[in-house]
Amino acid sequence: MRCKSKVKINHQRIKQLSESSILALEQTAEALHTEEVQAAIIPRDSGTLEGEAFFVDKSQSSGGKVSLVNTTPYARRLYYHPEYHFHQQPWEETIYKQDETERTVKHDGNSNAKGKWHEDWLAGGSKADFVPKTFKKLYQRLAGL
Repeated sequence: MRCKSKVKINHQRIKQLSESSILALEQTAEALHTEEVQAAIIPRDSGTLEGEAFFVDKSQSSGGKVSLVNTTPYARRLYYHPEYHFHQQPWEETIYKQDETERTVKHDGNSNAKGKWHEDWLAGGSKADFVPKTFKKLYQRLAGL
């Protein structure tokens, strides 16, 4: 028995699928970032920990890696030891300056704040299916599948 076949590889489509997977990965990381901030689980004092210091690093996305990064020096300590400087409720602080003037600073707490705030989205967590489902949906849309 003889069999003859001819294979044509659509390089443009393969390139489009690869680019779609990278874009879907980046958008999934952004969605996870938004999800964590909106869940109000990150300890909040002035908002830096969940604000401008918390971002998605996409520099290695072409290699299949994105990272949620927090640049504050105290993020690691609060993640693993939230009992130190941990705010769930709003609070006020009066600051006295050297010229004897005072200023009241208001801090907003996050009602669901806790340590190890990423764990809900990791394997075994209550929202572990969020990342795979989000990636699948985004990839299908971007790739036109």
